[in-house]
Amino acid sequence: MTSENHGTLKGDTALVMSPTGSATQGSPVSPSTSKPMPELPDELVQAGWSKCWSKRENRPYWFNRFTNQSLWEMPVLGQHDVISDPLGLNAAPASAEGAGDAGLGNGQRKRRLSDEASLGGPNSFKRPKVGVPVTPTTPTVPISPLTAGTKPWNSATVDPPVTSTGVELCWSTNAVIKERAPADHLPPHPEIELQRAQLTTKLRQHYHELCYQREGIEPPRESFNRWLLERKVLDKGPDPLLPSECDPIISPSMFREVMNDIPIRLSRIKYKEEARKLLFKYAEAAKKMIDSRNASPDSRKVVKWNAEDTMNWLRRDHSASKEDYMDRLEHLRKQCGPHVAAVARDSVEGICTKIYHISAEYVRRIRQTHLNLLKDCNITGEMPDLQDRLVYCYPVRLALPSPPQPRVELHFENDIACLRYKGEMVKVNRGYFAKLELLYRYSCIDDPRFEKFLSRVWCLIKRYQVMFGAGVNEGTGLQGALPVPVFEALNKQFGVTFECFASPLNSYFKQFCSAFPDTDGFFGSRGPFLNFSPASGSFEANPPFCEELMDAMVTHFEELLEKSSEPLSFIIFVPEWRDPLTPALKRMETSIYRRHQMSVPAFEHEYRSGSQHICKKEEMYYKAVHGTAVVFLQNAAGFAKWEPTLERIQELLAAYQVSGSCCFLTM
Repeated sequence: MTSENHGTLKGDTALVMSPTGSATQGSPVSPSTSKPMPELPDELVQAGWSKCWSKRENRPYWFNRFTNQSLWEMPVLGQHDVISDPLGLNAAPASAEGAGDAGLGNGQRKRRLSDEASLGGPNSFKRPKVGVPVTPTTPTVPISPLTAGTKPWNSATVDPPVTSTGVELCWSTNAVIKERAPADHLPPHPEIELQRAQLTTKLRQHYHELCYQREGIEPPRESFNRWLLERKVLDKGPDPLLPSECDPIISPSMFREVMNDIPIRLSRIKYKEEARKLLFKYAEAAKKMIDSRNASPDSRKVVKWNAEDTMNWLRRDHSASKEDYMDRLEHLRKQCGPHVAAVARDSVEGICTKIYHISAEYVRRIRQTHLNLLKDCNITGEMPDLQDRLVYCYPVRLALPSPPQPRVELHFENDIACLRYKGEMVKVNRGYFAKLELLYRYSCIDDPRFEKFLSRVWCLIKRYQVMFGAGVNEGTGLQGALPVPVFEALNKQFGVTFECFASPLNSYFKQFCSAFPDTDGFFGSRGPFLNFSPASGSFEANPPFCEELMDAMVTHFEELLEKSSEPLSFIIFVPEWRDPLTPALKRMETSIYRRHQMSVPAFEHEYRSGSQHICKKEEMYYKAVHGTAVVFLQNAAGFAKWEPTLERIQELLAAYQVSGSCCFLTM
């Protein structure tokens, strides 16, 4: 933000236009303290714009107290929004008149980067030049109803997304919620995030050791990640990542996945010899387990007889085909599986219980350290008064102000932004770093000079890095996103402006829900979707593939659709798992709100990688190895407004046909 006008700088005090048109000298914290010029349209005043005076340039400029934008020319409502399309894919071509100004359309010229240098705080930075197509910014409706100039919602006056020159769409939100109080989460801090990362890594190591020591197996791939997701559906504890208050204590997700790998993990088989070895290993492991555990005589007899019979068959028959071996393996599993599971049950439940209790202890440590830090900084907060009204959705706000932030170092290695705190480095592609800056500019209201920006980016990236693990490609499937052409079709055909499951790193719209309100709210998150209750709007839902989370999602959808009489629509993308059929998909297929359902075949469509913020261009997209079910859940008003007609469905399917390499997002 412009340091000369929004802070106290020696020898360059800001001048603010008074209502009479005369210039008065002062040093306001931001132009939001000035009264708007009477000639400014009411729509711009309500959107947070005011007219100010630059002493350095000796000319007026316009400043938005909600988005911290500053423009030399009067802003125009309804122009293209860089956050709804952060990568500039849908930006209108710049006119010849504005071609010399970095592509800023509508005759607007953004103030110079030299004018926007922030004050020298520990996390301030001079914004680097990045390969981003500069597009004009949009004066948005006020972000939060807790600030002046709120735009309340009226169902009779909701407008559809604004079209730009009849070709592209300007994606303002149509999601409407009841005004809500600030969240009581503790504000993020790099020191606390570093402690959480270290303890979470230790918890992963405990899980690995318990699986190996007690069951002789490696932890099932991604099972710890899915445990975190499943636990947070139930958890009422204070930590945003680690569970501490869950009922039941034993996780169905972790228990199921560990039991599936007992006595050995079954892998996909391509060749006959692999099938033969797998059958022998299973028989040997089942016999060894039943001999070493406290099994009943009947169980011991059944397992040992079937295992020995299988081994004798393997010694006799060397001409069997791959299918013969796999059929024999399936028969052995049916005969021995229940007995093996019975003797392993107590041990696996012990693993789940111990991991949960260690997690609860870590949460207690983290919270105590966090509270001590806030106490040392004399951080307190007050809950504002709320009005019972409907407003357009706005990012999560925290009740407590942020403590002073330590220094986070930033440097660039080619196209990678590297942020370091106490030797711990996180990385993000330069283009996505610019995206985070734009989201922060639009969504954050307590840091106009970007003094806390770098520390908050470090905490954000570290949180997701820790949640999904440090293994190669670990967690990327849980964060996979739809291709860009599909998002475009969803918006154009069904008015979608909101993602129910995203993050600041992989979101496409500037309106989205995500897992962590404390770190993500500064970048536009509306908080976890299961805590988000819209009254109206059109939404896309592509949840992480965790069965318990998907089931809770369906419950939440149906409750919202039942309560609201306003247009409400959810378009859900879930894996088409039918062997066995998942409870979530079964419930959606039989729901009274299901208006349409279609399937996209396996290997004929793609997802954007969950690590798109750091991966290489050629790794951005990957083929889906399973079919994707697309289900439309809508109430009567939503069906009337966004009916999934044949023409619209065809347009959506056609969007999947675009090659991922053609859809790659560059900034």
